[in-house]
Amino acid sequence: MDFKYIVVGAGFSGIVMAERISTVLGERTILLEQRNHIGGNAYDYYDEYGNLIHKYGPHIFHTTLPVVWNYLSQFTDWIPYEHKVLGSIDGQLMPIPFNLNSLHLAFPSKMAMRLEDKLIDGYGYNVKVPILKLRNNDDPELQFLADYIYEKVFLNYTIKQWGVSPEELSPSVTARVPVYVSRDDRYFQDKYQAMPRHGYTQMFENMLNSKLIHLMLNTDYKDVLSVDLETGEITFLGQPFDGKLIYTGPLDYFFDFKYGPLPYRSLRFEFENHATNSYQRVGTVNYPCDYDYTRVTEFKHLTHQQSQSTTIVREYPEPYEREKNLPYYPIKNDANAELLGLYHADARRLSNVFFLGRLAEYQYYNMDAVVSKALKVFSQNVCGGPQDT
Repeated sequence: MDFKYIVVGAGFSGIVMAERISTVLGERTILLEQRNHIGGNAYDYYDEYGNLIHKYGPHIFHTTLPVVWNYLSQFTDWIPYEHKVLGSIDGQLMPIPFNLNSLHLAFPSKMAMRLEDKLIDGYGYNVKVPILKLRNNDDPELQFLADYIYEKVFLNYTIKQWGVSPEELSPSVTARVPVYVSRDDRYFQDKYQAMPRHGYTQMFENMLNSKLIHLMLNTDYKDVLSVDLETGEITFLGQPFDGKLIYTGPLDYFFDFKYGPLPYRSLRFEFENHATNSYQRVGTVNYPCDYDYTRVTEFKHLTHQQSQSTTIVREYPEPYEREKNLPYYPIKNDANAELLGLYHADARRLSNVFFLGRLAEYQYYNMDAVVSKALKVFSQNVCGGPQDT
């Protein structure tokens, strides 16, 4: 075979790896993708109304990492975009994460000022405080505030999103929705915040624009490739393959669920077009306590697109069922750590296979973290040296 690399999965991780292998090493790569498109969950396209939408829910790019920003900037121009989220709480819209502006919308002025002073005195300014940490404060008024935010903003949203209470999740998950002691209404505070000018799919196409990359869509890798899980020997299209395999699919699927399935949460999306210029004030409105869906996103806020209509999407979290829906969010908690450890141990024994990305690492990554990890694995491992799972 005249290629040394096979990449399974054409999402962010797989595409970055295929691009680096072709550009830096000048080597041929086979890129296998089970779906009928590239880009993984970041795939976007123009709907029947001419609006650029994200098929798998909104993907907002932000990063503090110059290396990630500079790398992706080779393949796309950017539209500056700072994401803002409002939450529907007690019949009014207020900024999410809950911040000092939210505080003054939720409570009478004197009470809000008193709570603001206590938050700043206790935690500082421009500080993000995990809600479960705030609930442990000894001050009765801050305990009251924490309980209010917990009940109105955090609890029901978390139960809808994850199917469990916040206390049952890893702190790394619950810390993603903090109380922000600030007047900054932006959802992210990263240095680089923007959207690909012509969409993610166009950016991915630019990254794969190489004769050294052979893309195979609509291909379950197990239909064309097999790995002996004991010896690590790989067969591709019936022929021995002695190169390197970069795997970005589900970790448990790779090992044929030998220790049992790793649990995920999934999502169902309901798209809707409206014959109006604008549907809501900001890109995303969260509904912590109302309705079965968690949030509504209007794509024109993200893309700055000018059109006669607007398309929105409602997100309905649901249990993950293999072959029925897609795995979106790994459920990280102590109960799953032992199971994950067994799979990681098996993965480390395969020196010619690299496990990379949300699904393969069972890790809740932001997009920039996925790119950063892929660049690191390429430079430190794929070019030589053992993997670090």
